[in-house]
Amino acid sequence: MKEEKSAIIMGATSGIGHEVALLLALRGWKVGVAGRREEILSQMVRETEGIVAYEVIDVTTPHATDALHRLINKLKKVDLYFHSSGIGYQNTTLDEEKELKTIETNCLGMARLVGEVFRYFEQHKEIDGRIAVVSSIARTKGLGASPAYSSSKRFTSHYLESLCQLTSIKRIRNIHISDIRPGFVRTPLIEGSNFPMQLDVKRVARDIVSALSHRKSVITINWLYRIVVFFWQMIPRPIWIKLRIK
Repeated sequence: MKEEKSAIIMGATSGIGHEVALLLALRGWKVGVAGRREEILSQMVRETEGIVAYEVIDVTTPHATDALHRLINKLKKVDLYFHSSGIGYQNTTLDEEKELKTIETNCLGMARLVGEVFRYFEQHKEIDGRIAVVSSIARTKGLGASPAYSSSKRFTSHYLESLCQLTSIKRIRNIHISDIRPGFVRTPLIEGSNFPMQLDVKRVARDIVSALSHRKSVITINWLYRIVVFFWQMIPRPIWIKLRIK
């Protein structure tokens, strides 16, 4: 009999995290969901077979790791930790509250929860565990319209790359890392914007789950954005900083 796989989705109340949670449940996973809006989390458990537990978790709070472990205990074990908890703003005025809140959520909150899951898998070597985190193609270059957001996504990618190297340093064979880099996805994060090449969130979720099933470590969604990123990386810094990208 095939062993049932379990996943925790952090940031499951909207956007990519929400769709990935529903899709994994549909495909037979045992899913635990987490986020800040309890009414949505409880509704997901009531209405979706396969989503079996939830915890209200704000990644910016120190006790978020305690709630994470409560959710792990409800599932008995975890094979996949999917982190899709993030915020972002266009902030050309450099509003302090927006900049610091973005860093607090996308950098400190991400490191807090991902680090805790890494230690969990390290202590449970019988589990072949995967940590998958949503970063962004915004990690490629600094964006003047969204300084904290693009920088936080660069931090996320470097952090995940560091964890990959750490598994090599410590000879850990049961922990696998995936850096998921979508482009502009039609979610509440960019609601009302006029960004080009916006992707359907359900299609993005399907592409992500497919890539994770193939154990990919870097996942750029989709082929158009792979081309965009390729050319972005080739633009020299003196030219890039003169571009008026908004």
